Amino acid sequence: MLLDAIYLLATILALPWVAWRTLSGGRPVAAPGMRFTGGVAVAAKPPGASRVWLHGVSVGEVQLLASLAAELRRQADHDGTPIDCVVSSSTTTGLEVAAKRFGADHTFPCPLDFTWAVNRVLDRVRPDLLVLGELELWPTMLARTRRRSIPIVVANARMSPRSAAGYARIRPLVRRMLGHVSLVIARSQADADRFAALGARDVTVTGSMKFDGVRGDRDAPEVDRLRRLAGLAPDDVVFLAGSTQDPEERLAAETYLALRGRHPRLRLVIVPRHVERAAEIGRMLDGLGLAWQQRSHLAEPAKAAQPEVLLVDTTGELGWWWGTAAIAFVGGSLDGKRGGQNMLEPAAYGAAVSFGPQTRNFRDEVRRLLDAGAAVVVADGGELTAFVSRCLDDPTWATELGNRATQLIVSQRGATTATARLILDQLPTPAASTARPRIA
Repeated sequence: MLLDAIYLLATILALPWVAWRTLSGGRPVAAPGMRFTGGVAVAAKPPGASRVWLHGVSVGEVQLLASLAAELRRQADHDGTPIDCVVSSSTTTGLEVAAKRFGADHTFPCPLDFTWAVNRVLDRVRPDLLVLGELELWPTMLARTRRRSIPIVVANARMSPRSAAGYARIRPLVRRMLGHVSLVIARSQADADRFAALGARDVTVTGSMKFDGVRGDRDAPEVDRLRRLAGLAPDDVVFLAGSTQDPEERLAAETYLALRGRHPRLRLVIVPRHVERAAEIGRMLDGLGLAWQQRSHLAEPAKAAQPEVLLVDTTGELGWWWGTAAIAFVGGSLDGKRGGQNMLEPAAYGAAVSFGPQTRNFRDEVRRLLDAGAAVVVADGGELTAFVSRCLDDPTWATELGNRATQLIVSQRGATTATARLILDQLPTPAASTARPRIA
């Protein structure tokens, strides 16, 4: 097959990069051999249950799908139609979080888009429905899944103007791919219009599931445990920089250095997007003369005195760490390379939230936050320092900012419930599922 040949050539050319990622100590490529062959291991499909295969590229999508899976199971149990949810991801961090949320035997690496790999995964997973998180379209996966009469749903679907313009250049291929999709459930009308313009047949809008997938209870046991683990006192003011990329950690540290003299109870917590950068960030903190501690080295009970800077070098905890923060900076938003990370998480806890101007991945969510006066955009390190300084000098202003954020989150909830209902409506009847052809 021509597409397989193209993929194979690209894979051969990428091998030195894959080896370098593995040997350099950086973030390794997730399960390359298993994804190439499709030789995944997954729990057997329970008798009498419909299986839903959920796929999310990385951590954010996997966490969103975990909330969706819980709602799918709740509604299915209410309907008396048992389902079994399994999840795949394409990144090491996504797979780690998926294993924690779904269990290792219900988690597997998504196959590369080779015919043999996709077919083998379909044979082993035996899904009755495939749910793709946000935007993850691969020609072979879509075609082979649909060839087996398995419905495909894109949930919390998003498509930025930039992505739409790119897809428009290969419109015939995209139209063919979207032709295999049974239903697109979009997070906004603008996203829905872009999918429809590119050939999606059935598109509906439910709102963003991200508003449902965020926590907001500062008294939750998990938050309290982290607070005690870090030795945070009730009068400490935590400035948390989360999902950060270079040079955002340095900007946060410089902000802390500039303000700690006037605010001795200020604490800094840094949670980088990629934990393998912890050593690099640690050297930066040493260079600034800061006393710091690694999250992985904390032990309970906490010592009486902890360093004022904490570097979180573990995965899957950021959603709880936000609950310790009074002031938040959400990373991946200053250099334009990442398109921003999830700013709704600290907003749900009522933190005073800031982020950079590059937030294309959360365009609709950012618009809602800014329209509500519930967040502040900072363009550089100087503006970040000014924002944190204002929060510390005028805590009433910071509290009002956080309260508006919490109120917005509450007002926008409900998309997950509606999305789950639409997904379950796509499930084939047991008779149709039994009769479905298994095509090699």
